[in-house]
Amino acid sequence: MVDAAAQTASLLSLRVAVVATFCALPCAIWLAWVLARHDFRGKAWVSALVHLPLVLPPVVTGYVLLIAFGRNGLIGSALYELFGVTLAFRWTGAAMAAAVMAFPLMVRAIRLSIEAVDPRLEEAGATLGLGPWRVFARITFPLALPGVLVGAVMGFAKAMGEFGATITFVANIPGETQTLPSAIYALLQIPGQEGPAATLVLYALAISVLAVLVSEWLARRLAARVGGNHAL
Repeated sequence: MVDAAAQTASLLSLRVAVVATFCALPCAIWLAWVLARHDFRGKAWVSALVHLPLVLPPVVTGYVLLIAFGRNGLIGSALYELFGVTLAFRWTGAAMAAAVMAFPLMVRAIRLSIEAVDPRLEEAGATLGLGPWRVFARITFPLALPGVLVGAVMGFAKAMGEFGATITFVANIPGETQTLPSAIYALLQIPGQEGPAATLVLYALAISVLAVLVSEWLARRLAARVGGNHAL
């Protein structure tokens, strides 16, 4: 029974983390590029807003999501009335909460990677007739790709371990919103369930270690490829 529950929670955690990472990554890349390469009024405020989930208690973030995207929330009610979509107390809401919490880490890592790209290379591309988007696609993004991967892995890891915002926004419903962290928490509230909780901890540890090893392997391959192309 414990094994079945552990498998269900593990698969749900993986689904939530993957969906959260892939949904947040394009926005994180775009915003990181804007913050790294453009100066505009209010830039400090935008950066502060992006990093706000890192300093706010996760429960507060989850509560804000519940107020905004709950069935009776301003955005949530519109989504339900127009499209029949409900995020609160659904696994999709868990993915949304995880994406919000992971987003600042992704933006930070990708922004640092873009800032490390020599602007003179982008200027050279522009003098050859490349527009801003083609400069980004052909020069900036390939050179920053290892950092993009690091940001994606950091976001995935954060999404896998997210607890406070998730349990506040979507509760702890077995088979629907119960991820590994919330399943571990639920078991620890029951006397004598330390063993099953330890099993789930091992599941989470194995998934996290595997993700880190794969990311390290990919990052080295990408860095070697980018370095070789740059040398050419």
